Amino acid sequence: MIALGCDHAGVKLKNFILNYFKENNIPYIDFGHFDETSTDYPIYAEEVCNAVLSNKCEKGILICGTGIGMSIAANRHKGIRCALCGDVFSAKATREHNNANILALGARVVAEGLALEIVKAFLSTEFSNGENHVRRIELLEK
Repeated sequence: MIALGCDHAGVKLKNFILNYFKENNIPYIDFGHFDETSTDYPIYAEEVCNAVLSNKCEKGILICGTGIGMSIAANRHKGIRCALCGDVFSAKATREHNNANILALGARVVAEGLALEIVKAFLSTEFSNGENHVRRIELLEK
């Protein structure tokens, strides 16, 4: 199960990604926002983080205008490793090396087609579980 959340700037991109999820039978929970009226991104970051931390969802995707605000808000939660990615390589690397559990995207920065490729890479890449990577994640969790 994938948790998704966005602010007003991310609604269009979130809906684009949700259409892909629906077409491919990828289970998800949409925590909102649902329209383009102004709202506060930390609300949605909190809900997605809680869903991931409680194991209700395996991973999360957060979207705002740049992705920066969402990534900052998400990384305030112990146990969350949120990566702001604007390319496929970074999405794969953050899963392999950092075991990131939330992806942040910037709707005003990344086009829909690229965003979808980033999401696919993030969701399909496994953590490498290498000794160095595990040790570094343990240091982050202290």
